[in-house]
Amino acid sequence: TDVPDQYRHVASTGEPWTTSELHYEDGEISGAFDVYAVQSTPGNVVVMFSDVTQRKRDDEERLALEAQVQHVQKLESLGVLAGGIAHDFNNLLMGILGNADLALNDLSPTSPVRSNLEEIRSVSGRAAELCKQMLAYSGKGRFVVEAVSISDIVEEMAHMLEVAISKKAVLKYEFAENVPTIMADATQMRQVIMNLITNASEAIGDRSGIISITTGAMDCDRDYLTNTYLAGDLPEGLYVTLQVSDTGCGMDSDSKERIFEPFFTTKFTGRGLGLAAVLGIIRGHEGAIRVYSELGRGTTFRLLLPATDIAAMARPKPVQADQWQGTGRVLLADDEETVRTVGKQMLERVGFDVIVAADGREAVELFGEQHGEIVCVILDLTMPHMDGEQAFREMRRIRRDVRVIMSSGYNEQEVTQRFVGTGLAGFLQKPYRLQDLAEKVREILTQ
Repeated sequence: TDVPDQYRHVASTGEPWTTSELHYEDGEISGAFDVYAVQSTPGNVVVMFSDVTQRKRDDEERLALEAQVQHVQKLESLGVLAGGIAHDFNNLLMGILGNADLALNDLSPTSPVRSNLEEIRSVSGRAAELCKQMLAYSGKGRFVVEAVSISDIVEEMAHMLEVAISKKAVLKYEFAENVPTIMADATQMRQVIMNLITNASEAIGDRSGIISITTGAMDCDRDYLTNTYLAGDLPEGLYVTLQVSDTGCGMDSDSKERIFEPFFTTKFTGRGLGLAAVLGIIRGHEGAIRVYSELGRGTTFRLLLPATDIAAMARPKPVQADQWQGTGRVLLADDEETVRTVGKQMLERVGFDVIVAADGREAVELFGEQHGEIVCVILDLTMPHMDGEQAFREMRRIRRDVRVIMSSGYNEQEVTQRFVGTGLAGFLQKPYRLQDLAEKVREILTQ
């Protein structure tokens, strides 16, 4: 008879033998047994089999869950770091961008230093965009949230996308009919789309290839959501889908595991936050991402965003405020001296008398003393002693109709959630330019 060699060894030496046997089917455990062989009498062996299939399955599920939790914790830690750096960096950029703007306003068009200042303003703008990517990665970058059509956003970007991709790549569009709207920041959605298209084009490289952009909607159950990035506690239900597929080089399993890490790249030089920013934006919009990829067979990114039944809003064109001049007194509160200084100069430039405060408590004291003369208040959201939210509520107790603009480098989502129904006049994102400030103040004073 066929007797395993291990059993013969047990019979002849008396040394026991143990092993675990795992059987897989379609990548999952179909059976698992602990085998224990021991000599009962010289030359005879007793073999015991213990069915541990369920235990092995539980162990695998536990290890997978632990890996997922560690991944989420790592993303959250990096997100907190990125958000904190971006917040502080935005205040510094406010000083650079604001002073360049003010200087350009005073310069003659023929001044020899004008081109240098314009370059400072341009580079500062690019740095501000990097801050937005960091905030997007932190999940705190939603600034103008409204009902939008993802298909309309892609259509509006068509020309820009075609310019951005390799000349050997072909873009194909497929928009489903009657796709629901999503509550989203359209600017950040454009950033997501551009990052995915650029990534697809680089995967195709110098070869000919196809990039497909598809929109639609699907009902997602718990099983489907569990197999996505950022699934978390997302509810089952209807999600709008944006899918970007390419016929490029694809990814191996190691690369696929790391694609959303900041600055991870398979190229010789890094490309910044890229897909990490995509992950942060989708996390900030309470969505999820599913990735399909095989080496040599291309890659597909499917984004899932919660559907809404609110109709898409038509966005008004920005009002030009170049020649506008305001009157009255404005209170500007910010804990960063650079922001106070440059903000004060900007407001004075458009005609206002300006008083400044270094924190919320000082702002409330000044408002209490001069509320009859103050036509508008600009509050930083994050300040020591008393933050922007607390200061706003105290000012509303003093004068119910006070016009307050909340300012921050990030987190309008948090602002809108905190101030729903409280009469907050507006939001101003840092770093802002003279034009941005003038437009926002005129907007709320002429409502």
